[in-house]
Amino acid sequence: MKSCIFCGIASREAQASLVYEDALCLAFMDLFPMRPGHVLVVNKRHAQFVHQLTPEERAHLFETGNRIGQALRQTSLKPDALHFNINDGKAAHQTVPHVHLHVLPRYEGDLLAFAGGIFGKPLQMLRGGTKRTVLDRQAEEIRLALGFRSLH
Repeated sequence: MKSCIFCGIASREAQASLVYEDALCLAFMDLFPMRPGHVLVVNKRHAQFVHQLTPEERAHLFETGNRIGQALRQTSLKPDALHFNINDGKAAHQTVPHVHLHVLPRYEGDLLAFAGGIFGKPLQMLRGGTKRTVLDRQAEEIRLALGFRSLH
């Protein structure tokens, strides 16, 4: 197993509920979501910080996140808005030292639930995260909205 969990997911040494994959990046459901439908978009080549990505990789990461976000809007989750976030370094609360873009469904009046997701993450981690069956269902719905039945 690779020492970076996201590199392990990219190489298929670690399990994830995959949403999208191409030559440069991979998108999958966050095991510890702050909201249902929380997707992570990661660069396949390991880089801890945004400035370590090539201009092409940076642009592609965000464009892929945008596509994922638009697909999320077509799912049963039907978010009112999207929150795109990159925590760039430990002081910015980057918990996995590999560049990743969070794509989070947001809803009118969800501030309390959103804050609960942030503060409830340690408890989720103790419980082992969201059930794989739930994440797989969400991933499949997003994949279908993207026009993919499966990734392989």
